[in-house]
Amino acid sequence: MDDPGLPAPERGLRVLLLADTHVPVRARDLPAQVWEAVDAADVVIHAGDWMSPALLDGLEAKAARLVGVWGNNDGPELRRRLPEVARVELGGMAWGVVHETGARARREERMRAAYPDLDVLVFGHSHIPWDTEHAGLRLLNPGSPTDRRSQPHCTYLTCTVGGGAITELELHKLPPRTPRP
Repeated sequence: MDDPGLPAPERGLRVLLLADTHVPVRARDLPAQVWEAVDAADVVIHAGDWMSPALLDGLEAKAARLVGVWGNNDGPELRRRLPEVARVELGGMAWGVVHETGARARREERMRAAYPDLDVLVFGHSHIPWDTEHAGLRLLNPGSPTDRRSQPHCTYLTCTVGGGAITELELHKLPPRTPRP
């Protein structure tokens, strides 16, 4: 069952998916567009590699609801405050959040076997946006809003969730950042 404080099911939940923010190593802060998306979201999901407890504090203060996990680059304080795997019920669906899922080859099959009870698994680590489905498990990676690596853009995802379905899934491509001085 969804939290009673969340919006009516007719509209669905507005969900923001983030991963691999790497603040302040790759960027001093999240882009303004991402903070605006935090304000608009009913739920913010972060799939690890925060790098700074200050970013966790900021998202906890600003987000209506935050679900997050630690990533391989996160230190002891973030690992103390966040789980390695998070599970949450959103819009009639069982969601999981992890940072790493291993190699790309056979990812869908491995994750279905590892998480047989989930409908959606959000992950990070690669900085590569991902949206696939296998045997009833939807895998989503929002990419990174601060470190595009080999991708053409920094990215994040938004969607609406309700009635056991994801709708309005959108990959947001951020404009190039001004280099740090």
